[in-house]
Amino acid sequence: MKRAVVLLSGGLDSATVLAMAREQGFECYALSVDYGQRHHAELAAAQRVASAIGAREHRVINIDLTAFGGSSLTDNKIAVPEHASTGIPSTYVPARNTIMLSLALAWAEVLKAQDIFFGVNAVDYSGYPDCRPEYVESFERMANLATKFAVEGKPLTLHAPLLHLSKAQIIQQGVRLGVDYTITVSCYQADADGRACGRCDSCRLRSEGFAAAGVPDSTRYHGV
Repeated sequence: MKRAVVLLSGGLDSATVLAMAREQGFECYALSVDYGQRHHAELAAAQRVASAIGAREHRVINIDLTAFGGSSLTDNKIAVPEHASTGIPSTYVPARNTIMLSLALAWAEVLKAQDIFFGVNAVDYSGYPDCRPEYVESFERMANLATKFAVEGKPLTLHAPLLHLSKAQIIQQGVRLGVDYTITVSCYQADADGRACGRCDSCRLRSEGFAAAGVPDSTRYHGV
């Protein structure tokens, strides 16, 4: 069975990606990153998702990006926006995807895995520069220049199966694959129990996605 490293945040998108990788026959090694994110409850969700969907192994790597801040997800002095805005929002974490993919690349090389999956999306995304197709293509090229495994003739493929799907289409894929979205956490300011605020950009996209997909939204919210 082919091995793959799957970046797993514990949110809706990454849970769907893990299910898609499993459907394709990969033995999946799930990787989550505790980077000091405000919505720390997503890490417990990642563990639930990894277990439910059948990851071969799940690891959590600790990297404290609060040392730099620069994002409302890593600096409590910056408020999480609760209204749609133009430009790149404050929830963008500088270099986050590059850091996470680099960690996944290191583990993949040790595992002799030639595939990495992650859940970036360029349709319903929030304006993040590291969720664009050009970024995915560029990282894959870099990975195949930077690793011993690739230089020796075993190139890596970076899979972003959600890249061109709407949130509704992602949810429909997940439902088809039996993903239990009640165990996921997407909210940028979820409480310690994983209950969502219902106001942030991530909550808005999630709620609109369920409505457009015609799927009941079973997300747990604060005060409910």
